[in-house]
Parts: sequence; structure tokens; C-alpha cells
Amino acid sequence: MLLIPGFLAGDTSLRILSGWLRRRGHRVETSGIRFNVGCSGVALLRLEGRLEALGAPAVVIGQSRGGALARALAAHRPDLVAGIAMLGAPLLDQLAVSSGTLRAVRSVAALGDLGVPGLFSNVCLDGDCCADFRRLLVAPLDSGTVALSVYSRSDAIVDWRACLDPDADCVEVDSSHCGMCVNHRVYRELERLLDSAAG
Repeated sequence: MLLIPGFLAGDTSLRILSGWLRRRGHRVETSGIRFNVGCSGVALLRLEGRLEALGAPAVVIGQSRGGALARALAAHRPDLVAGIAMLGAPLLDQLAVSSGTLRAVRSVAALGDLGVPGLFSNVCLDGDCCADFRRLLVAPLDSGTVALSVYSRSDAIVDWRACLDPDADCVEVDSSHCGMCVNHRVYRELERLLDSAAG
């Protein structure tokens, strides 16, 4: 199993979810991301390498931007992905976010434009570096990939309509955006996904 954090977050943000999964007997690997602010094309290649190192198809769980990366991984390498869970992920429109979050995105991109290493830039929005990532976000998922997209109408960060992936089982929960990775209803849905992926 591979966990991917959201925008501006790192692997430590999913510590509670990771512990819950481990207590249920799952082997959990982290993404190696300290702050999820890098170019999506570069991140996709690194995460693919982590999946390959696992040696068997894995379930990938991503929070927010991490969910978009999980979706792209599943579309790109269905041989490595048994299932995906996308928690509050803006899949249909990456910029369908609150005004405050959009300001943060633009600030990171501006720093990336200035050459600060490790940050995405405005070029990533429609440039060649992320062309595959953008294509994979809307590419059909393999019929053997179990997919779950969790959304909340009370999510104050991501517009819930951007989470409605047509290739996923879309489930509504009552949760804040960041609270999805500690929400009991989400955990019930994850148990169902894990059972389906194992079968």
C-alpha cells in the first residue's frame, strides 16, 4: 500500500491513517514527499518507482493532490495498482479550489517560475512536463482497478464536483477537507475498497 499526501503536506500528515492501516495488518509505504509542491510529471515518475519497488500490485491512497497523483498512477500503470482511494481530490479540475488555496498555488508557482528548486511552476499547468499527468487524469481506468473517490459538500478547500471521477465509486461523507484522512466513515469505505482489491 502506498500513501500520498496533499498539497503543501508531507507523509507525516497521513500518520494516523498509516497507523490505522498497519494495525489492520497492511504493509504501508510512504511516498517520500516532504511537501507536495513539486512538478506533477516528476512526482509521477518518482511514485512509479516506489510502486515498482513494492514488487506486487498495491492499493494507492491519496489525499487531495495526492489523490490526483494516485489516479494518474493507476491509469498509467494498472499492472502496479490494485486499487485507488482519492480523498477530496480535484480530479476533474485541479484548480477547483478555494480562493485561499488558489493563492497558495499561485505563490508556489511564482517561486517555481523564479527557479526555486523542487517547486512546480506556471509552465506545469499546460507545459510538456505535465502533459502525461494531465492526460492520465482523464484517461479511462483499467476495468480491474478498484477506484474510490470520497468527497464532501462541506469541504471548504476543494469543490466537491471536481471529485466526481466517472470511473470511480464516488462516495459522499460529512467531513472537512483535511479531516478525511481521520474520518470514521472514510475508514469504512477504505475497508470496503481494500476487501474488493484483495478479492
